Amino acid sequence: MTSAPYGLLLDVDGPLASTVTRSIRIPSIADDLVAIANSGCPVVFNTGRSDAFLAEQVIPELVRAGLAADAPVWGIGEKGASWFTVTNGRIGAVQVDETIAVPADLVAACRAIAEQHRDLMFWDATKRTMVSLEQNLDVENAEFLGRRAQVTAELDAAIASLGLADRFYTVPTVISIDLEHRTAGKALGAERAVRLVGERMEVPRRWFTAGDSHGDYDMAAWLHDAAYDATHLDVRPSGDQPETAFTVLREIPTFAEGHAEDDITASYLTRWRAELAV
Repeated sequence: MTSAPYGLLLDVDGPLASTVTRSIRIPSIADDLVAIANSGCPVVFNTGRSDAFLAEQVIPELVRAGLAADAPVWGIGEKGASWFTVTNGRIGAVQVDETIAVPADLVAACRAIAEQHRDLMFWDATKRTMVSLEQNLDVENAEFLGRRAQVTAELDAAIASLGLADRFYTVPTVISIDLEHRTAGKALGAERAVRLVGERMEVPRRWFTAGDSHGDYDMAAWLHDAAYDATHLDVRPSGDQPETAFTVLREIPTFAEGHAEDDITASYLTRWRAELAV
């Protein structure tokens, strides 16, 4: 059996979905992803988002772009804690690793904190294992970022008060604050991705990953350590580029009109699609 030329392992917020609209705003992203998947290359979304977000905001865009019923597409949510296969344009049964879910007493403490800051952020009720407080759509990002450190500290204090700091921690992002298990992460998602792909087809030796956070490098690092050829696209608006043993493509968005993180990913997806002549 011949393997596909490459696979895609992609973060969603930033590289694919606009952090402003929280949706896929560039039509070519869906068009190119579909062409790549329909050609037989595995496409795996590896995100901190929930399965519900993927089912509502991502998969329908692929279906509209002509996703084949048997295209090799998977979703991995909550940084490796949930996962599913896409078949006939729909997500299949969602698998969840309950062993890394935030316990009920910590969830309750976090809900109380979220309520105090609902003017800027909302509780993501679609999460199955994580806690996420996300910037309200009608709030300026600068306002959210201005209070992010305070809310993060309050969540950290809640973790410590329950004696759970050895198991759970907070991860601030551009538009949210996530609270998750220490074993969750993009590396766990990469491991699950390779396992899922391998259950259906020969796993490609070559992979492209993409992300807009330092933690997204963990996808390519895991693949490299597992002897795959990994190339990572970094579309972060700021931050130093770490030294890596794998190839990194780095473009910093200028945020001029029509140039954001997803614009960068769109341009690379078009190039990767061109390799397949599809």
